[in-house]
Amino acid sequence: MEEAINLECDGDTIIRFREVTKVYPLPGGDVVALDKVSLDIGKGDFIAIMGPSGSGKSTLLNLMGCLDTPTAGNLCIKGRNIRGMSDEDLTILRRDYLGFIFQQFNLLPLLTALENVQYPLILKTGSRECLDRCKEVLEAMDLDETLFSHKPSELSGGQQQRVAIARALVNDPEILLADEPTGNLDSKTGAAIMHLLDDLNRNRGKTIIMVTHDPSIAEYAHRVIRIVDGKIS
Repeated sequence: MEEAINLECDGDTIIRFREVTKVYPLPGGDVVALDKVSLDIGKGDFIAIMGPSGSGKSTLLNLMGCLDTPTAGNLCIKGRNIRGMSDEDLTILRRDYLGFIFQQFNLLPLLTALENVQYPLILKTGSRECLDRCKEVLEAMDLDETLFSHKPSELSGGQQQRVAIARALVNDPEILLADEPTGNLDSKTGAAIMHLLDDLNRNRGKTIIMVTHDPSIAEYAHRVIRIVDGKIS
């Protein structure tokens, strides 16, 4: 097995790929999802990742989110090479530095909006005495306080995505990873969500990496990374 190397990130680089390959072994033959990808993402960047279905977009995002590790090559996040890190260390890295926003919202259906936002903070601190912080983040997402006690099934798609973004932000991560964040929303609601993300990037300095198939959504980003057949084009 290839040995992980010390991969330094300078002060402006928050994520660094060097010759990263990801192979999924399948009964019908190995699938190369990423093929020797090298890439730097700086602090405060707003990146859109685009490409056809099956091109490697989700694999790239999953690696950035420490949900998977490279088969070969090296990946540095916040100055740490994730290859060779233990599951516990990867979990701590995800918890403390990364926030996730999904197309399907992925809210816990039996919890209220407020409880959904509170959940990751409880996991981090072990304390339930954190409601003020949760309410503050929900209010920043322009969600009416009357909806805090509603369960996801009682909220519109746009309201659910606002809760999901608040949940991603409650631990104050430096990096937000968004997988088709407007994919289940109408164009007006999608634009409102993108304005929220743009504000988080411009005014709070969050680094945002977003997978999208929509060119109009990609226009919010500062840089577009196009990937085809596992390679950055």
